[in-house]
Amino acid sequence: MVIAIDGPSGSGKTRLAREVAPAIDAVILHLDDIYRGWDGLAEAPAVVAQEVLEPIARGEPGRTARWEWGANGPGVDIVVPPPEVLILDGCGSGSRIIRPWLSYLIWMDAPIEARRERAMARDGQTYENWWDMWAAQERDLFAAEGTPAAADIRLT
Repeated sequence: MVIAIDGPSGSGKTRLAREVAPAIDAVILHLDDIYRGWDGLAEAPAVVAQEVLEPIARGEPGRTARWEWGANGPGVDIVVPPPEVLILDGCGSGSRIIRPWLSYLIWMDAPIEARRERAMARDGQTYENWWDMWAAQERDLFAAEGTPAAADIRLT
């Protein structure tokens, strides 16, 4: 079973994933560990599909490079052995290329003021410089993918 929790930054995706995972004995893959930098949102869904979900579907571990934000480059691999339940936590996790593997797609959203406040509290000044750029990528991706409309569950 693969559950995607998608939505814009600061909407509560990670919090929900961390609350649900223990209750259903799920493994969480945080897409924040996969984005290839601040302009890497659009390519992340294909990376997840090809490097993680396809191998898991064959009964093999998924493997992809962890993005080291401080070094602005790839680090050691994230290895995801095939779990009974996998939660994909992050923007883009409900994209069309990922949907064939999904059992459920959850869409999270919140007012922009609340989302921005949460994101800044979480990531501090580092994110402040990138917020507008990231938000524009989110809007473009969600519009192109029709993610909110494809969701099985919508939460605010």
